[in-house]
Amino acid sequence: MKLIDLSVPLSPRIKEPLPAKIDYHSHEDGARQGAAILGLQTEFFPDSKAWATETVTLNTHAGTHVDAPYHYWPTSEGKPARTIDELPLEWFFSDGVLLDFSAKPPGYEITQADLEAELNRIGYTLKPLDIVLIRSDADKRLYQEHYAFLHAGVSAEATEWLLDQGIKVVGTDGWGWDIPLNLQAEDYKKNPREGVLWAAHYLGREKEYCQIEKLANLEQIPKPFGFKVSCFPVKVEKASGGWARPVAIIED
Repeated sequence: MKLIDLSVPLSPRIKEPLPAKIDYHSHEDGARQGAAILGLQTEFFPDSKAWATETVTLNTHAGTHVDAPYHYWPTSEGKPARTIDELPLEWFFSDGVLLDFSAKPPGYEITQADLEAELNRIGYTLKPLDIVLIRSDADKRLYQEHYAFLHAGVSAEATEWLLDQGIKVVGTDGWGWDIPLNLQAEDYKKNPREGVLWAAHYLGREKEYCQIEKLANLEQIPKPFGFKVSCFPVKVEKASGGWARPVAIIED
């Protein structure tokens, strides 16, 4: 069995709108903290060293994460939208399907026809609960300026078609699932109308599903199907998303 890490690190070096902040506390800091908590002297610990820890200030949509239906809208399919802690675990361990759009430029909007052509190329028919991964190689630009604007996105039409095949979890190596936000804004300013801003995400109002965003290393998956994906989100109470460590599992 081969395991492929599909996540990016939580890092303040990633230039995104929702960056992580990490404060690193040394072993010496741990001894001082322990001494204060326990009423001891720091020198009671070996070499005045104790536990190293970190304090992380983090949005639930920083780093590799899973969007819950509640992220998109307060309701989904006519009911209160489920938060990340309410979703079935079965959604997050299933057969993976890799669709390669790495040749498309940043900002390209992937259509239903594009999806069907790529599935025809790899010779695969989607089935319910497949986890569909979209490769654009945006993770190779993770530390560049304006990283959030450097991915190919998926159209609302294409997203709806995937959901109609019984798909519940989709994923992208881009900062977001839709085309970059700056392009959405430019389009809307030129011609204000429905269906421009966050169009694919808003499908969650009518059809319940989850998105994995900021995946990585999709090019390392050696085949377009015939592998498993594990992408269990962290159980954050009543949250719109949860961090994840997605892994592709390739069996020999």
